[in-house]
Amino acid sequence: METTEPEANVTRIMLAVNESSIKGYPHASISSRGAFEWTIQKIVRSNTSGFKLLFLHVQAPHEDGFEDMDRIYAFPEDFNTMKHRDQTRGLHLLEYFVTRCHEIGVACEAWIKEGDPKEVICREAKRMQPDLLVVGNRGLGPFQRVIAGTVSEFCVKHAECPVVSIKRRPGETPQDPVDD
Repeated sequence: METTEPEANVTRIMLAVNESSIKGYPHASISSRGAFEWTIQKIVRSNTSGFKLLFLHVQAPHEDGFEDMDRIYAFPEDFNTMKHRDQTRGLHLLEYFVTRCHEIGVACEAWIKEGDPKEVICREAKRMQPDLLVVGNRGLGPFQRVIAGTVSEFCVKHAECPVVSIKRRPGETPQDPVDD
């Protein structure tokens, strides 16, 4: 990967971000927002020109390809609308983080990939070669980790760069801790 001269002296931090899983809450997840705010407050601080944040959102393909099982599909275009809606939601998510970076004055890039989040994050970290990967962590207990799995643990073990996993604060845990 070729780096331009001005970018050669910046620290590149990749943040894996996702949407909230709470129904009716089309925003960045609690863990993603927490990881972003932690990165700004604890690493970037006031040295905004010394960093570039790289935002990756991975859209996991639905197991059966459908998100809304109670929806009626009468025309071929109905399926295109569903695909477009998922892409639009991902764009809104990235728009939130890019807008925040511009407000603060931190350089950034953002992109969307599709696949198994843990695999794609590690593959993109290898491709982009960031100095650091920051991921949110829901703070699940042992039983919940077995059922829900954890992307952050996988990234800590398999990413080819240093990884910081930011656990959400206890007061931020929704009624169902698997939600984010």
